Amino acid sequence: MTLLIIVIALALIFDFINGFHDAANSIATIVSTKVLTPLQAVLWAAFFNFVAFLIFKDHAVANTIGKTVYSDFITLPVIFSGLIAAIIWNLLTWWYGIPSSSSHTLIGGFAGSALAYAFMSKGMMPINEIIDGSKIGKTILFIFLAPVIGMIISMFFTLIFIQNRTWLKVGILLATSVALWFLFVKFQEDKLSEGTKKFFRVDKYTYEVEIKHDDSKIHKLEKATANAKLCTPYFSNYESKGSEFVAEEIAKNVNLKDVTISKIEDKLKLYYKLEALKNKSKIDPSFKHDYEIAKEHVDSLKPIAKKYFDIGLDSMVAEMNAKYPVGADNLKEFKKTLTVDAKKDLIKELDKADNKIVRWGLIGALLFFCVIFIYNEKIKEPTATRTGSMFKKLQLLSSAAFSIGHGGNDAQKVMGIIAAALIAHGDIVDIKAMPDWVPLSCYLAIGIGTLSGGWKIVKTMGTKITKVTPLEGVSAETAGATTLFLTEQMGIPVSTTHTITGAIIGVGVTKRLSAVRWGITVSLLWAWILTIPISALLGGLVFWIYNLIGL
Repeated sequence: MTLLIIVIALALIFDFINGFHDAANSIATIVSTKVLTPLQAVLWAAFFNFVAFLIFKDHAVANTIGKTVYSDFITLPVIFSGLIAAIIWNLLTWWYGIPSSSSHTLIGGFAGSALAYAFMSKGMMPINEIIDGSKIGKTILFIFLAPVIGMIISMFFTLIFIQNRTWLKVGILLATSVALWFLFVKFQEDKLSEGTKKFFRVDKYTYEVEIKHDDSKIHKLEKATANAKLCTPYFSNYESKGSEFVAEEIAKNVNLKDVTISKIEDKLKLYYKLEALKNKSKIDPSFKHDYEIAKEHVDSLKPIAKKYFDIGLDSMVAEMNAKYPVGADNLKEFKKTLTVDAKKDLIKELDKADNKIVRWGLIGALLFFCVIFIYNEKIKEPTATRTGSMFKKLQLLSSAAFSIGHGGNDAQKVMGIIAAALIAHGDIVDIKAMPDWVPLSCYLAIGIGTLSGGWKIVKTMGTKITKVTPLEGVSAETAGATTLFLTEQMGIPVSTTHTITGAIIGVGVTKRLSAVRWGITVSLLWAWILTIPISALLGGLVFWIYNLIGL
């Protein structure tokens, strides 16, 4: 328990450091354009970092981070070592004013410590059996794609905003709003499909078949995949009738018996602390006997769990208690632990796909831009002073949107790490069961961290790459926010640093190529490329030291 508390504390410390390390991302342009003072800017950014807690409910990025390493190689010492490595690299880059990625630092440290643990405990083995190559691959790919996407979107918005023909400008923004609407609806449909796959344990069985080569699970994988596909026709009612209606229709037409029994078996593992004892036995052989007893209990009770639909909850609990008495005082808790409401769980999974708030927020901002442009350029007489003042006010909106994207993307990364720690300790069975205090504390930590600022990096981001006007600040921040919202919907843990850097480069390129200080940009690129491998080496080194001194 002590190590778990230390790991959670370190994760929140990392989140805090992430906040002040990445504060510059949210406030660099708004400070450099003198729309807000540095103090006002960090207060503004910190507030909207926390607002993200009220908006993002799917935690797709947290899921990606938490499952970067396969469960067999996730232990509290591994997470501890990864966090220490990430904190060291974050502080070093902050001290030298290098806007590196906190996200990639965390992923690199986590993966590196897991690799060290695997090689030290089991000898050399294929890396793809330790870490999820597809998740790492996407993350590495977006080291390059995120700034490019940010740059392209930034150039697009800049060219729109400098357009003198008001109605053409408004027409393009309206068309963009329509395109974003359909794109986000598509993201929502994809998340519904992904959510039902997770609900039916397709990802779990895929791992057991493809990575652990357990052929006995092939039938379960095929059945789970078929059940997930059967849910697809009911998604068409999600937008108009909501998750409860869709879940009700699925419950009527798709067999939920297998997934219900699987959930009961997971709850048995949780009650007997099977995963916690398994992970402890990896570190301390004295726990091996306790683990074997717990495993024997769970394996013996699984056949009784399979009779759930024939005999009901009360009889199932009574039969289990007769086999392995839990005591009169614990019987009520035992029954509560094993209670499963599959339809309710399905509703929760479907609710995570809902992106209406993000969708309407982003489109609402573009529509607001349209209204402001019409007012300032058609109803009022446009002047240079009025136009400059307009963009300064709009920058408040664009920086708020970017801060929401920053909070929604970066706070989730630490949520994934804390969830992995709770799973390793045996407190929850999977990331979907993450308690509410985890996201709340993570959003608070990153918000408080942002309040602490990151002035060294503000200078690099706000002045060294290219000089930024209020119009260009609006373009860069709107592009950055759009990119973060898009990647969050795809569950890809991109770097807010990379994203806003690309967006700032985009506004510079729109003026002329020479407006960008390419020497600074190239040095930043090297920092981005090296972050994951250096953090991984640090993670492996910290784990080796941890193991050497026998903590």
